[in-house]
Amino acid sequence: MATKTRIGLAGLAVMGQNLALNIAEKGFPISVYNRTTSKVDETVERAKKEGNLPVYGYHDPESFVQSIQKPRVVIMLVKAGAPVDQTIKTLSAYLEKGDCIIDGGNEWYENTERREKAMAELGLLYLGMGVSGGEEGARNGPSLMPGGSFEAYKYIEDILLKVAAQVPDSGPCVTYVGKGGSGNFVKMIHNGIEYGDMQLIAEAYDVLKSVGKLSNEELQSVFTEWNRGELLSFLIEITADIFGIKDDKGDGHLVDKVLDKTGMKGTGKWTVQQAAELSVAAPTIEASLDARFLSGLKEERVEAAKVFKSGGFGDILSDQPVDKQKLIDDVRKALYAAKICSYAQGMNLIRAKSIEKGWDLKLGELARIWKGGCIIRAIFLDRIKKAYDRNANLANLLVDPEFAKEIIDRQSAWRRVVSLAINSGISTPGMSASLAYFDSYRRERLPANLVQAQRDYFGAHTYERTDMEGSFHTEWFKLAKQSRS
Repeated sequence: MATKTRIGLAGLAVMGQNLALNIAEKGFPISVYNRTTSKVDETVERAKKEGNLPVYGYHDPESFVQSIQKPRVVIMLVKAGAPVDQTIKTLSAYLEKGDCIIDGGNEWYENTERREKAMAELGLLYLGMGVSGGEEGARNGPSLMPGGSFEAYKYIEDILLKVAAQVPDSGPCVTYVGKGGSGNFVKMIHNGIEYGDMQLIAEAYDVLKSVGKLSNEELQSVFTEWNRGELLSFLIEITADIFGIKDDKGDGHLVDKVLDKTGMKGTGKWTVQQAAELSVAAPTIEASLDARFLSGLKEERVEAAKVFKSGGFGDILSDQPVDKQKLIDDVRKALYAAKICSYAQGMNLIRAKSIEKGWDLKLGELARIWKGGCIIRAIFLDRIKKAYDRNANLANLLVDPEFAKEIIDRQSAWRRVVSLAINSGISTPGMSASLAYFDSYRRERLPANLVQAQRDYFGAHTYERTDMEGSFHTEWFKLAKQSRS
């Protein structure tokens, strides 16, 4: 082909293939390359089938790079870690000063910062770009979170604006996030929020099914109904779909045959580690990670169930008749209130990191680009964007006047659901963690005074006082001994 393509993409697993086809469909001729060359041919075939899209395949890295117009832009969609370094090494051998590499994978943000520096020494530009929306989003419009070289972002802004999900009232779901590894960091926190969301939905399901005795048909209609209101979101929508799918290998519904053991790729774990590093409370996200760890202990749980049954401790589901309609309404309110806490925690993590690194991230803008394309897309994000529009320095989403009112309106339902679950022996770690977060955050005085006294008693760590300035140390042991004598 004589004329050069506009952009290149290396790494043609599901996400790579779909993103390449999306770019081509938006009118940008694209070169594609993969180490396993059969993937290249497969992608070119798909491009033909899906409307003769301008996708050009190359079996070797040199001709791939040469086929792209200058300054060249290459997107990589390969597994995080060593494969990224390997791909960069392969490609950079043929790239020239001013060319640009974009990593579209779920990479640890510090790796992106290291690579950006290394590339700059070779005169190359580098972007770490979070891509959310799964294969469907990649093909039809993902949420894109590019961070790193602003110059590199400018090269491909025209492409990204067309390729990203389009939300009618707020535009394409892409923005230049910020410097360094901020794009990857924001994508990581997005995934942490997603863990929280999924766990809260699973708990809502458990309470409705185990305590409310709802059938899959009833669950499907409840979630379908919820998806028309304040909970309107991708995750609620797919949950409704899941309850409707019949088992193709036997009787009943497929959801009941799925093993209760959750996998994970690591972004949720990274989020929780960052929360600890930044000293930011993220209990809902942490509870969702713990829930995945516990789900992994399937064999142990089967044995534990036997131990407690033989000890006379069966399912302690309450014998009280349940008012189904009231329960459904309560669970909806509890889910919404708990979800506000999960997003508040995620936003606080992003802000804390932004301050630490001097990234100057715009929280309202991030809420905007999550409104479409991504896994946590929800009508609710519009409320978050408006909250930050009202007050860019909002200390916590919980104290935004509108969210505060929504929580106050829902808190008694939320407490009823958590109490009912506890009394029925059903674990709701996410909803409970969210509630504890809210109850701690809204209290003027916490029992931390006792913890400080304990720390000073055994370790002379000192404490501050409520009634005068300064640090104090008391010889608690001596005083206690005297008062005992």
